[in-house]
Amino acid sequence: MGSIGEISDEIQPKSYWRFSKQDFLPEESFQSWGNYRSALRQTYIRFKDRLISRSDDANEVGELRKQSENEMKRCLTWWDLTWFGFGSVVGAGIFVLTGQEAHDHAGPAIVLSYVASGVSAMLSVFCYTEFAVEIPVAGGSFAYLRIELGDFAAFITAGNILLESIVGSAAVARSWTSYFTSLLDRPSNSLRIHTNLKEGFNLLDPIAVGVLVIAATIAITSTRKTSLLNWIATALNTAVILFVIIAGLAHANTSNLKPFLPSGAKGIFQAAAIVYFAYGGFDNIATMAEETKNPSRDIPIGLLGSMSIITVIYCLMALTLSMMQKFTEINPEAAYSVAFQSVGMNWAKYLVALGALKGMTTVLLVGALGQARYTTHIARAHMIPPWFALVHPKTGTPINATLLITISSAFIAFFSSLDVLASLLSVSTLFIFMMMAVALLVRRYYVREITPRINLLKLVFFLLIIIASSMGTAAYWGLNPNGWVGYALTIPFWFLGTIGLSTMLPQQRKPKVWGVPLVPWLPSLSIAINIFLMGSLGAEAFERFGICTVVMLIYYVFFGLHATYDMAHLHSKGESMAVNNEDMIGRKEGP
Repeated sequence: MGSIGEISDEIQPKSYWRFSKQDFLPEESFQSWGNYRSALRQTYIRFKDRLISRSDDANEVGELRKQSENEMKRCLTWWDLTWFGFGSVVGAGIFVLTGQEAHDHAGPAIVLSYVASGVSAMLSVFCYTEFAVEIPVAGGSFAYLRIELGDFAAFITAGNILLESIVGSAAVARSWTSYFTSLLDRPSNSLRIHTNLKEGFNLLDPIAVGVLVIAATIAITSTRKTSLLNWIATALNTAVILFVIIAGLAHANTSNLKPFLPSGAKGIFQAAAIVYFAYGGFDNIATMAEETKNPSRDIPIGLLGSMSIITVIYCLMALTLSMMQKFTEINPEAAYSVAFQSVGMNWAKYLVALGALKGMTTVLLVGALGQARYTTHIARAHMIPPWFALVHPKTGTPINATLLITISSAFIAFFSSLDVLASLLSVSTLFIFMMMAVALLVRRYYVREITPRINLLKLVFFLLIIIASSMGTAAYWGLNPNGWVGYALTIPFWFLGTIGLSTMLPQQRKPKVWGVPLVPWLPSLSIAINIFLMGSLGAEAFERFGICTVVMLIYYVFFGLHATYDMAHLHSKGESMAVNNEDMIGRKEGP
């Protein structure tokens, strides 16, 4: 009887809600203190192994997905993805950061800031689209970088993805409270709790926490239902945006565009680096590839279609605001609502505030979907505990991963102001997009066990020239914005690095369905623009980014490195055992 009971226990499916040590730390290195001490002594050897290791398409698409135990439901089409694109992007960026950056840095030239960041975003969209079509998994950029740049590069990116997810949701939730306050016609910050904490952290925001919890709850229940709700809310928000553009231009005053460049070109790029956050949500679409019915067709339409239209909308919205009000009079907290009030349309500010709230709600809603799927795939690779990789059998959604992002975001949103969050977020976003462009070039020009070593060395050399020259351009811009001598050195080097890739290296891989055009020029330009925009951010943003990176590295040395090493070598042992079993069977069947 006992043996029958044991067999019955083995074939019963595991409960989703389980909290044993094996669910969080199943790796060999964490089974005892002796194992852990032994793993720490091997840190250098293990780091070297992880630094040079690469995943592959089949592993990311097939083997790793088994870690979730249940499949996500394929229920999305290009129509859903297009509206997800609108829902994930159009929100806090256009309604809040436009006013903030026009007032503080760019003035009326905020339009050019959106053009610059929009061009960079579209280049990144090209890279994401090619990867998402060929590697349709929930991991997005994390999975792509694990394949092309290796485990360690993927970990650094994973840390920034989680940081971007958590901080991004917190920033949007804080903005939601600001516009809700405007809708109620109450004084700024009147719905926040005032404390004696350090400035930037002294206004507690319980409403932001509540909004995050509601969005996460909806996202957990069903991807399909979330898509339908997003479509309705985004359609209403689009109607409000059209009203803002038409009614705003009807009350435009071209004299408000003078001076057009109050802070010069430096102001344009400082603002561009911050408003880049407004384009950041598009990568959520790539994470929904596992739930897309026809990824090779639907993802290019959804990504490229939505982002092309959004870029035009952003520029028109920025131009409208700049023509309605003098940039010195723009309210950084609720720019559009106050702008309509200033031209006598007091009632319109409530409509704008309502539209902004709807836009920010869909950003949180789609963000809750996309960020959880990033987290799920990161957990599948055991860079964070695999408990967060589990997909619920009934809902087909990663509930545990959603809870991780939501609880972390809620904690930060409760304390931190928007300006503290936005600059940190932009560094992480730009860094990830820059890495994606590098990975795309590696994918096109290098294939393991096929590309000759000399060509690999050439690829590394040319990539270093492109990255170094881009960093030099950004550094010279920061030190001497009005100079030109430095550019005469750095820009030709960038050109030489790119033309070297184009003429001296054959492409080793052609895209199967959809590919980035003009390779290597567009990915190389994406690297340069993203690094340049990073260089336009203030020192404080990099200090915070540096602190976060140090924390990530400490975590990696003491946990992530050993978990991923054990996971990779367990998989290798499994493959070798399978080969040995096949050999034994072959011998038995032989004569």
